[in-house]
Amino acid sequence: MAREFIVEADGGSRGNPGPAGYGAVVIDAATGETLTEAAEYLGVVTNNVAEYRGLLAGLRAAHDLDPAAAVHVRMDSKLVIEQMSGRWKIKHPDMKPLAMQAGRIFPAEQVTYEWIPREQNKHADRLANEAMDAGKRGEQWSPTAEAAPRKGRGELRDQPPPTRTVTTAEAVGHDTHAASNVATAPQPTSGWASPDMGAPATFVLLRHGETPLTPQKRFSGSGGTDPALSDVGQEQARRVAEALARRGTIETILASPLTRTRQTAGAVAERLGLDVTIEEGIKETDFGAWEGLTFGEVRERYPDDLTTWLADPSAHPTGGGESFAETAARIAATRDKLIAAYAGRTVLLVTHVTPIKTFVQLALGAPLQSLFRMELSAASLSAVAYYADGNASVRLFNDTSHLRP
Repeated sequence: MAREFIVEADGGSRGNPGPAGYGAVVIDAATGETLTEAAEYLGVVTNNVAEYRGLLAGLRAAHDLDPAAAVHVRMDSKLVIEQMSGRWKIKHPDMKPLAMQAGRIFPAEQVTYEWIPREQNKHADRLANEAMDAGKRGEQWSPTAEAAPRKGRGELRDQPPPTRTVTTAEAVGHDTHAASNVATAPQPTSGWASPDMGAPATFVLLRHGETPLTPQKRFSGSGGTDPALSDVGQEQARRVAEALARRGTIETILASPLTRTRQTAGAVAERLGLDVTIEEGIKETDFGAWEGLTFGEVRERYPDDLTTWLADPSAHPTGGGESFAETAARIAATRDKLIAAYAGRTVLLVTHVTPIKTFVQLALGAPLQSLFRMELSAASLSAVAYYADGNASVRLFNDTSHLRP
């Protein structure tokens, strides 16, 4: 019968990129005994690279013990787990070779992956922090050879992992692995999640500027006449471009394929000196036969369909448009794809009312009916940050301060 190992790995970067290190531990799945440890100071790399290096070290250590073993990898990096499981694509040039190396150590059928909260990954986290601390002192460091095997998911029986201060900046994800020798109260197991997850993927959500239909509050989706920006909308696009230039954080611009979003994105791109990439997944909902009508006109012509639509997110507008449930599934799939592609980066998504509300609804875990309770102005800015453990934080909603004279 093949042996079974648990590999727990972690990596951190103090600065992202910054001084970094990893830790990994191999545990006997049957007994809970720690079989071997690995850790290394890496110099200056990103948090995600350090996480992958920890995975590589753990898999190699397990392979050295028994290349025929079944291995269950447990990490608190959502990015690594999802990419190695094949659910997220790997596009970043720093990640691809590391993932390929990891995939070659064992046959794929021998390895399974599981995401765990950071509080369940303390052993590997401690090793990574000790490696980073040693690197900061200019020392070469590795786990002590004389350490006796330990029981219970890698926890030291006589030396619990040190606790540390969580600053306000860390609580919203602006810092990575802090020094492990700062004594404070233990971290909570509920409430705020652990902050040490690297820089999030941040989506700045820009609704396009006004079109002739906007002030009349007419349904304007992806199945209508595809209106262009009005003169007011063009001025709004110019003002939001100036505001984003002052912030100076946008690295990439993605836009819905519709004319009004491409025009708004073009104004921002010209001001920031960036290109625009078209993203089909963030286009507006198709409102079917309701396109171009006001709410009152729809209520007069299609009262039963409208009543059903307002009560049931799976209901379609008259004429076979897109339901809110279908839009939500599309946005969720697009979100996951973009998180994997732009981990640690700030991306501007120039899109529409329903997609932006849906990004926020999904981040909050709110019901789909909450879409009817959000107000979203033309050329407004919202923002959601996505962390490596799968959690999201709504940073901004419906900001129109840049439109004031």
